[in-house]
Amino acid sequence: MMGAEIITLTDQNFNAHLKDAELPVFVDFWAGWCGPCKMLAPVIEELAQDYGQRIQIAKLNVDENRETAEKFGILSIPTMILFKEGNEVTRITGFRPKREIARFIDEHLA
Repeated sequence: MMGAEIITLTDQNFNAHLKDAELPVFVDFWAGWCGPCKMLAPVIEELAQDYGQRIQIAKLNVDENRETAEKFGILSIPTMILFKEGNEVTRITGFRPKREIARFIDEHLA
């Protein structure tokens, strides 16, 4: 089964995207200079393939979109937040192996 594409979020489209999302949205807050973020990128791509029909996977560059990063109090990256119906459900910070992130997602999809 093909997964969904990874959506790029910005300060301009973040609120509208969350408001209009029919599925839960898993957002990776990252930056290009962040080593753990670079390590996490292929994991995020695999998760998009695995969960593409059940959640939306999105990324937001915190350097280019400071307003949204500040709104959600992103102090460390990578930070991953799962939103349902536009509201934050839970978050994890720092690099995690795929199985741990999948368990994190699965706990909140049920």
